[in-house]
Amino acid sequence: MKTLKFTLPVLAAAVLSACSMAPVYQRPDAPIATVYPAESGPAAGQIAYVTADAGWREFFQDARLRALIETALANNRDLRTAALRIEEARAQYNVVAADTLPNVAGTASGTRGRTAAATSPTGASVVGSNYQVGLSLAAFELDFFGRVRSLNEAALSQYLATEEAQRAAHISLVAEVAKAYLSERALGEQEELARRTLASRESALKLAQQRFEVGASSALDLKQNEVLAQTARVTLATLKRQRGQAQNALTLLAGRPVNALPQGLPLSSQGIVADLPAGLPSDLLGRRPDIRASEQRLKASNANIGAARAAFFPRISLTAGVGTASGELSGLFDGGTRTWSFVPQLVLPIFDAGRNRANLSIAEVRKNIAVADYEKTIQVAFREVADALVARDAIDEQIDAQARVLDAQRERLKLAEQRYQGGIASSLDVLDAQRELFSAEQSLVQAQLLRLTNAVDLYRSLGGGLKETAG
Repeated sequence: MKTLKFTLPVLAAAVLSACSMAPVYQRPDAPIATVYPAESGPAAGQIAYVTADAGWREFFQDARLRALIETALANNRDLRTAALRIEEARAQYNVVAADTLPNVAGTASGTRGRTAAATSPTGASVVGSNYQVGLSLAAFELDFFGRVRSLNEAALSQYLATEEAQRAAHISLVAEVAKAYLSERALGEQEELARRTLASRESALKLAQQRFEVGASSALDLKQNEVLAQTARVTLATLKRQRGQAQNALTLLAGRPVNALPQGLPLSSQGIVADLPAGLPSDLLGRRPDIRASEQRLKASNANIGAARAAFFPRISLTAGVGTASGELSGLFDGGTRTWSFVPQLVLPIFDAGRNRANLSIAEVRKNIAVADYEKTIQVAFREVADALVARDAIDEQIDAQARVLDAQRERLKLAEQRYQGGIASSLDVLDAQRELFSAEQSLVQAQLLRLTNAVDLYRSLGGGLKETAG
């Protein structure tokens, strides 16, 4: 009968503690279209294959770039900080989770004191001792209304959000290293073009100087050649500076100076521009870590509402202890020294000047903010993919047109030189053709870089860059 009396309250407490006052979580509808813009082509909304399935080692073919990405993943300080944030969130979750279970501690104490004769019942001073050893349960809350459980769920969601944020940082780092490397490659190719152009213009300047000295050309022709040569020198110096800064940016992303890297590939041989079907917009919800992190923060806000609601109801906690006590240390474990205590406590909110109501309002507002942040994260992700898809076809057309411009400028220079040598055209036509050819060469490199970075942006926006190999 005594066992039954003890079991029934425990079972009742277990049933009540399973309750939760948090609202039932429902994922908000994604505020985006069901398909990507029509400009991105039929593959954007009809092909189920997603680029994110390809690991970054498979996506990037340049061995030098792979080595840089690998080094950055191991040494980048921002990524290291994100990993430490995960450890911090895990520890915080463990702290909150500990409140769901009783905390039992071993205790040992000893006191010794003298009672004055004036206050002693016997009229004489007394020296007394008290020694205790035992186990104690300190203020364990019976979670009848789910307050502790809601706080535990909120801490878990925050931990999961931090973990997803670290994955998003991983993807962003892969993309940033790739784009910084491609920019450095493009600047290197432009620098080489500028160096060759400067050498050609310096030769032309020497020839113009000789022609001027013998009276075969005017001072105007000489100065025009000099202007072109000095302009090429300025361009070369500018590109050297920009390339040096791009290399410094790569070193910062990599986390340490990188030496003995494999030979890099030119932009035309990178091999990362291919057909990149994007799947359906709904795929982003499961593939983008930043979206998953935002949803976890929304779940945490939802759970905090449950904790705020539970604060309106009574809070019951138990404090208990069992052990032995004796006035002599040597008799601490003798018969008849056993002690125990059981102290239940009920705290019922009566008047708090609106504190609990304000806390509930804060929790509800924060949930609404989290919903708005979640929806905005989805919208930003959709726009990033849509922008990359829309730009892809336009960039291909731009490169094709720029290549045709370059071919036309080369032919123009050839014809201008023939006409000048035949005495039909002036040197101005040749100089103008040289200047336009150099500009067309630089523009083609920029267009090629734009196509490569567009491919990297699409790969990242689809959630690619987390895996090293294909799944």
